[in-house]
Amino acid sequence: MTAVAKNTVVTIVYRLTSRDGEVLEQSDEPHSYLHGGYGNVFDAVEKALEGKAVGDTIDVLMEPEEAFGEYDEELVRVEERSVFPEGIEIGMQFEGQGEISGEVNIFTITDIADDKVVVDGNHPLAGQSLNFHCEITEVRAADPHEIEHGHAHGAHGHHHH
Repeated sequence: MTAVAKNTVVTIVYRLTSRDGEVLEQSDEPHSYLHGGYGNVFDAVEKALEGKAVGDTIDVLMEPEEAFGEYDEELVRVEERSVFPEGIEIGMQFEGQGEISGEVNIFTITDIADDKVVVDGNHPLAGQSLNFHCEITEVRAADPHEIEHGHAHGAHGHHHH
């Protein structure tokens, strides 16, 4: 039986919950990723899966810095309504550049009032402790193309190239 190790493709079914048990996300079908530091899954989850095999389960409690980061007030901005297209609604998302970092972030509209729009560039789960529970359903050796591309291909992985 193949164990989870660098350059294996690991297929899991997972559930992400808040610290108090509220289900935030769960897989409707298995999800595959390339294991071994490729950034395809949280580092803490990858570390917990190392050496495990099909049928094993893990539970990892991640503090904000191990998950989606601390909430950053500087990523909340008030913009002029005129810079947005017509028909915007709360919850819509736009790409934008961070004023200080220059990094491209996804900003979510959180409020619209008269001629002002409030946008938030934090991930919706930023600042939260999260529990990641998963079961391993398959482990196989990665093929050279997957290693070269840095992600899993196939039924539950990446599909384009």
